[in-house]
Amino acid sequence: MTDTQQKVAARKFAAYWKDKGYEKGQSQTFWLTLLSDVLGVEDVGSFITFEEQVKLDHTSFIDGIIPSTHVLIEQKSIDKNLKAAIKQSDGSLLSPFQQAKRYAAELPYSQRPRWIVICNFAEFHVYDMERPGGDPEVILLADLEKEYYRLQFLVDTGSEHIKKEMEISLQAGELVGVLYDALLKQYKDPSSQSTLQSLNKLCVRLVFCLYAEDAGIFGGKSMFHDYLRDVPVSGIRRALVELFKILDQKPESRDKYLADDNPALAVFPYVNGGLFSDEDIEIPPFTEELKTLLLENASEDFNWSDISPTIFGAVFESTLNPETRRSGGMHYTSIENIHKLIDPLFLDGLKAEFAEIKEITVDRTRKAKLESFQMKLAGLKFLEIILAYLIQRAGIIKKCAFAV
Repeated sequence: MTDTQQKVAARKFAAYWKDKGYEKGQSQTFWLTLLSDVLGVEDVGSFITFEEQVKLDHTSFIDGIIPSTHVLIEQKSIDKNLKAAIKQSDGSLLSPFQQAKRYAAELPYSQRPRWIVICNFAEFHVYDMERPGGDPEVILLADLEKEYYRLQFLVDTGSEHIKKEMEISLQAGELVGVLYDALLKQYKDPSSQSTLQSLNKLCVRLVFCLYAEDAGIFGGKSMFHDYLRDVPVSGIRRALVELFKILDQKPESRDKYLADDNPALAVFPYVNGGLFSDEDIEIPPFTEELKTLLLENASEDFNWSDISPTIFGAVFESTLNPETRRSGGMHYTSIENIHKLIDPLFLDGLKAEFAEIKEITVDRTRKAKLESFQMKLAGLKFLEIILAYLIQRAGIIKKCAFAV
């Protein structure tokens, strides 16, 4: 469906369901129509299931489950307050969200929802279970024509390419987690904020080096591995200090005799962007275990080039606990959350425009439109647009720092 078609469908859907909504008699029709007419699901009957049994102290039924996108739906009638507690059959008082969480906890682990949607026909309250304590995103039926894209998560199963990247990133996250824990043990004061800041920066640098050697950024395969391979354990700390310093130096600024003194170090290219500019980070001494982890497990046995750089953040988000990230001043934005911003802001519109052009049947017209679209893409500038959007959403202007 094109963007225009979805807007029209969302307007018709909202108009039809305005002031309607009886939980027992209309819930299934409501969701089937939303998924098929507005969000473009073709085989909607097999896409969503209703009245799935769940065993508590009695048999209960989940209003709706979308298995492929890990969504659980708790539906209420239009007159129900979605925040208010409701008396359950066992006498307990639970809000609809608490009720849904209780259902979710009884499902097999592989079937537990990423998203819980509480709905009373007039409002959708969307809970992201990656942030189970967070406030829900609220989407009003009356606003669906302009905000239908916010329900895209209901049907977005992701491409096979993205799924593969995420699968590999989880493996990478496990590697980084083991390396992180082993390094932390080597610091003299493992609980201090300065230690955590240094360790976070060190992990980022090591992952970059592992990726850079596999992806060819360094210019040669296994350069990082080979540089450290013959260094004794007692010398690895100093070797990393020297490597990080060289990676932050332009060729013309380096010691002109470096190639004679240390040819393995001299071949590394300059890395701009300031990733290696902080020479004050604390690097702990290595052990044989750490050397094996870094050079065998993380370098020899794993291909980092299969990972998209855009999901490095997800690797670390899954590896470092929230308290560690806060203490260390570390924050990454997942690819999923990046798309939550850029898709409705400009990417959905561009995709829709491209889809409409591809539907043009006249070859000459389609070619002209494609060339014009290509020129449009080449002239787009995004930083200013995103910044303005963030300011508009926040309602205030704060001091901002951008790392590009």
